[in-house]
Amino acid sequence: MENLLFKKIRPTTPSQRALKVFKKPKLWAKKPIKQETSSLQRKAGRNQKGQITVFQKGGGHKKVYRTVDFQRLNTAGIVEAIEYDPFRTAYLARLYDNAKKKHAYILAPKNLCIGSLVRSGQEAEIKLGHAMPLRRIPVGSLLHNLSTAEGKRGQYCRAAGTYAQLIQKTKNYARVRLSSGEQRLIQLNSYATLGVVSNENRNLNSIGKAGRNRWLGKRPNVRGVAMNPIDHPHGGGEGKTSGGRPSVTPWGKPTKGSKTSRSRNSLIVVPRKKN
Repeated sequence: MENLLFKKIRPTTPSQRALKVFKKPKLWAKKPIKQETSSLQRKAGRNQKGQITVFQKGGGHKKVYRTVDFQRLNTAGIVEAIEYDPFRTAYLARLYDNAKKKHAYILAPKNLCIGSLVRSGQEAEIKLGHAMPLRRIPVGSLLHNLSTAEGKRGQYCRAAGTYAQLIQKTKNYARVRLSSGEQRLIQLNSYATLGVVSNENRNLNSIGKAGRNRWLGKRPNVRGVAMNPIDHPHGGGEGKTSGGRPSVTPWGKPTKGSKTSRSRNSLIVVPRKKN
C-alpha cells in the first residue's frame, strides 16, 4: 500500500531515509484564486514586545490564506480543481458558479471528481459533496462540515479524514456520532455536507527531519529539567535530576491535581472517551 501512496525517495541523507511524501497527482499545481486569497498577520508565538509567549510556535514558511465557504447556503458550482491548502490538513475543491460568474472554495470530500456539479440548499440532491439541512439527510449517512444551528458556518468534522454519522432523528433534533465517539444532539435545520473529508491517509505521513517541523511553524518542545534554573523551576542541578519538586509550569503553577472537568453540556448524549 505504501508504494501506491508515497513517492519513492532515494536516501542520499539520513533525513531522506525516514521521509515520506504523498503522491498528489490530482492536485492543482498552479496559483490559487486571487479574489479568494488574503495574507494573515502571523504572530509566530510572540507578543507585541517580541517576547516568546507560546514556546512551541515560531517561524514557518510563508503562506497565503484561502477563504473557504463553510456556510454553503444556496450555492452551486462545477468542480474545476482539487487544491492543496497550507492552513489545513484537508484538500480544497475549487468551484465555479456559472450563474454568478464567481469562484469559491469548499472542503473537498473524499472521491469528489473534477467536473462534478456540487449544490447546497433545501432542494439539493442526496449526493456526495452536496450540503443541506439534517432534516433532509437519510439516517446512517456520513457527514462533514457540520454546523450547530441554522445559518451558522460548519464547525465539526473539518480536518482530513474526519466524518460524523447521522444515527437518529427526532422532532427537533438529530443525533450524530462524531469521530471521537461522542454522540451529540444538533438542530434539524443545521446544515451538513455529505461525505468524508479528503486526505484520509494523512496520519501515515512521516516528518523525516526536524527542519520540516520548522517549515510548519513548530519549535522544539524542551523539558523543564533540561533547562537552566533561570528558565524553569525544574531547571539546573548537577547532572541529571528529577526536577526536585512536584511538577509545575514555567511560572510555578502546579500541573497536577486541579480540576479539569467542565459542567456537562445537555446536548452531549454520550461523551467521548478520555484517556
